[in-house]
Amino acid sequence: MPGNSLPEHVAIIMDGNGRWAKTRGYPRFKGHWEGVDRVEDVAHAANNMGIKYLTLFTFSTENWRRPQDEVSMLMKTVCTVLETRIDKLFKVNIRVLFVGRREGLPKEVQDSIDKAVAITAGNTGLTLNLAFNYGGRLEILDATRKIAAAVKGGKLNEEDIDEAVFEKALYTTGMPDPDLLIRTSGEKRISNFLLWQLAYSEMYFTEKFWPDFGEKEFKKAIADYQKRERRFGKSTVDKKVVVS
Repeated sequence: MPGNSLPEHVAIIMDGNGRWAKTRGYPRFKGHWEGVDRVEDVAHAANNMGIKYLTLFTFSTENWRRPQDEVSMLMKTVCTVLETRIDKLFKVNIRVLFVGRREGLPKEVQDSIDKAVAITAGNTGLTLNLAFNYGGRLEILDATRKIAAAVKGGKLNEEDIDEAVFEKALYTTGMPDPDLLIRTSGEKRISNFLLWQLAYSEMYFTEKFWPDFGEKEFKKAIADYQKRERRFGKSTVDKKVVVS
């Protein structure tokens, strides 16, 4: 039977900021700024519900291909948001972490990231992971290189490499895999996001653009998740009927 427990870890692909702005005749940056408010709304909702981890796909390694003025605006946005809103997150016991590559990020972005992580390090509520300069394939390659270096350096035996060892080499080390992936804007793909970690995640797709996805829509997604039965490859046996 479906359970009614909360997901421990929710991941979200926040899609549709630009299209939201375009349909309203606004410049793209307006959609991104509106999306920032939804991040705050959803993070507070998740924290109040008792969800432990929320991972948001904030800026992908592929996003560098966007027009330079948009990339610059996004970099300035993340710095401004962290500087002006981190105290709010601190006060409600939310911890901020970042998953992704630091290499290639402007120094001011790295400094803002480090400050946000340091300020909230002692918090024990929701862990808000911002996947920034992140790519799933790149994460797997980085983990493979890390393990190869450990073997080459004599710190790890080849025969001892298993899933647990590999997971410790990922950016998300120490975190449970997402129970639920949410993607907004009607797209139905995972777009190089958490490729290893999403192996058994439930998925929820909505037509809502991210700037229209607030607390109400988030709770709707959680309620849908709670109706599902997670089998992890096992079978359900009910009155001698096996559903594979």
